[in-house]
Amino acid sequence: MSATEPERVTLADIESAREALSGHSITTPMEESRWLSAIAGGPVLLKCENLQRTGSFKARGAFVRISRLTDAEKTCGVVAASAGNHAQGVALAAQQLGIEATVFMPEGAPIPKEKATRGYGAEVVFEGRYLEDALAGARRFAEETGAILIHPFDHADVVAGQGTAGLEILEQAPETKTVIVPTGGGGLLAGVAIAVKALRPDITVIGVQAKGAAAYPDSLRQGSPVALSSMKTMADGIAVGLPGQITFAAVRDHVDEIVTVSEEAMSRALLALVERAKMIVEPAGAAAVAAMLERPTAYGTPAVAMLTGGNIDPILLGKVIRHGMAAAGRYLNLHVVIPDVPGGLALLLSEVGETGANVLEIAHERINASLHLDEVDVHLQLETRGEPHAEKVRGRLRERGYRVLE
Repeated sequence: MSATEPERVTLADIESAREALSGHSITTPMEESRWLSAIAGGPVLLKCENLQRTGSFKARGAFVRISRLTDAEKTCGVVAASAGNHAQGVALAAQQLGIEATVFMPEGAPIPKEKATRGYGAEVVFEGRYLEDALAGARRFAEETGAILIHPFDHADVVAGQGTAGLEILEQAPETKTVIVPTGGGGLLAGVAIAVKALRPDITVIGVQAKGAAAYPDSLRQGSPVALSSMKTMADGIAVGLPGQITFAAVRDHVDEIVTVSEEAMSRALLALVERAKMIVEPAGAAAVAAMLERPTAYGTPAVAMLTGGNIDPILLGKVIRHGMAAAGRYLNLHVVIPDVPGGLALLLSEVGETGANVLEIAHERINASLHLDEVDVHLQLETRGEPHAEKVRGRLRERGYRVLE
């Protein structure tokens, strides 16, 4: 290996990591998804890493990395930077091994992730807006105190630990043709791809990034890790602006394609997972399902979509569910122009009620240059059963002579 070539992770490294994890992580379930299978035209399975210890795949790599520290290194303690899932993995591993842990989090990290990290005994320090800011703080802390930095993705032991999920996929679903993996820094994608391609090179491995935080597409085009100038996504678990050297090389060499998904797709995926799979998943953890919803027939089946994390703030969960309902046509916002006469509003609401839609909010506007003197603009927010039902509501109102605007 040359001085500039990053360390490479092998199948043997991943198999060794699996031995190290024995008794410390669980073999997460593989669940068939009938509703996804129906739209994909073939079997789709969900690899439920949201049910892993600490609610995320991150517990795998963190434990492998920390367990392999020397006794001298362990006495110095460990430090990490994370939006939450890696933090919990590091905190749990440190607790199990009797090591002090400090975790730097970007400001605004989800409250449940912060509380869980503290609950495992780690000290939490907030720094900066993005993961890269927190990582800079963790590096500074390591230099000042001698603590060992546990990188969230760019270390051979971390990649090997995450790759153990790939071994499980091949054992649980040997007929798999496609594996779809949510991707931030690339630790999980790299590890899974190395394991899968070593044993089954015929399987297609796809990485999925949020459109607002997709560092890999441009980096792969340019041939080396390239930092994003800014990021904007609700998927904090995959909001990483710069691929690592080790993970980039592995993704470049072993991953077939990187795709991106919209915020709306992740919201729809999260909502569908709650409703159809009865799974609580954070936005980042739903990215693979989002990719399938955006391009349902683009992936060879049987396909495995990884659910990478389930740690989500209940307040954010409510917001994302509402966003997902809107994206799926379950919320309908209409402006309906009606005559400004007694009983006009009651008649409109009666027509809406006949369609089976539920009125959530209603507002009147009389002062508008586009309205005639005898007209009122009624803003309706309705709950529907989906886009076909929403179209039925629009159609009925127009049939009754209403001017419907959106």
